[in-house]
Amino acid sequence: MRERPDGRRRVAVTGLGIVSAIGLGVDEFLAGLRAGTSAARPISAFDTEGFDYANGCEVPNRTAPATDRGRSAQFAVDAARLAVDDAGLSPADIAAQRVTIAVGTTDGESRDLDDLTAQQCADGPEAMDPAVVDRVQPLRMSAAIAREFGAERADVLTLATACAAGNYAIGYGYDAVRSGEADVALAGGADALCRKTFTGFYRLGTIAPDVCRPFDAHREGILTGEGAGILVLEPMDVALARGARIYAEVLGYGLACDATHAVAPDGPGIARCISVALDAAGVAPHEVDLVSAHGTGTRANDVTEVGALSAVFGQALPRTISIKSMLGHSMGAASALGAAASALALRHQFIPPTINHRDTDLDCPVDCVPNVSVDADLSVVQNNGLAFGGNNAVLVLGRVADEVPA
Repeated sequence: MRERPDGRRRVAVTGLGIVSAIGLGVDEFLAGLRAGTSAARPISAFDTEGFDYANGCEVPNRTAPATDRGRSAQFAVDAARLAVDDAGLSPADIAAQRVTIAVGTTDGESRDLDDLTAQQCADGPEAMDPAVVDRVQPLRMSAAIAREFGAERADVLTLATACAAGNYAIGYGYDAVRSGEADVALAGGADALCRKTFTGFYRLGTIAPDVCRPFDAHREGILTGEGAGILVLEPMDVALARGARIYAEVLGYGLACDATHAVAPDGPGIARCISVALDAAGVAPHEVDLVSAHGTGTRANDVTEVGALSAVFGQALPRTISIKSMLGHSMGAASALGAAASALALRHQFIPPTINHRDTDLDCPVDCVPNVSVDADLSVVQNNGLAFGGNNAVLVLGRVADEVPA
């Protein structure tokens, strides 16, 4: 097993909680990744009249949230409960320990804000539902998890670093556990599909008319999505002592904010973030077996991201995939779901495909594992999260050799 060069505790991923457009929970999500399932379908969350096209990736069959939780918070709570159960822990176990709860988000409860804005425009501010007004505070996303488990001593944080927020939150939880400040962390991201974000990307000209095709010469943009991914992080020695199933080890992460442009990605900034993450993880570039890319399917992102990878890895690029081709861009949940997919890839020794692929763009010379998943010998997986304003976060996960996949 890899030793930590800084002497701090090693951190294991022992539970995965997944609410996604291709499956709820580990088993469904894993099956969806292996099969290359597409979640693209016409949006039903809001009225799309007036748009030339409006496909998205919604989480199906979700009940209405409690009155004190918006859809994003409900996703976060659902994912946290799934993660804790998957880790073989109980709510009482969480409540009894020093727990850090970190949830990343792009939109918070913007779906509620959409509805409140419509009420205000139609009938004035007095028509706005007070219960809905009260629940739009972003901190409620992480606080709702603490209340769900009765974790009165929890360190609770909501991080609004846009589309890299899930990785930011996992990094925060990792630091808390490895430093000994927390006994366990519940960390990840959550977001719900909303009209505001769909419209913003549509007006930028970055919404695909049908499906998302990352790295493809014919790609036309993203599909907005939704969901949540929460990881249970524990000290490695504690996880091994209790006989926990270990999906992966968090080897390190890197953060960067180049602030070069409000929406356009910056290649050197991304490359610096990758290098920081690999250095923190004690991993050389040639040791990375797979990159779970940000991979939005926009012309700007894909070329810039691959260029940044080339700056770090040279011509020997690892296989580079995008699960957004399957489940859309779930905003603050995106890199958290990418981290969950990366952990599953390590545990089960396979690579999820990049679906909808026809012809690789010559400016994106990567093996994106087109359309069909493959078995692979994986030891280290890098998970990229890139956001507007140059808010970038890269997470590095490693296989725990002592754990034999089931």
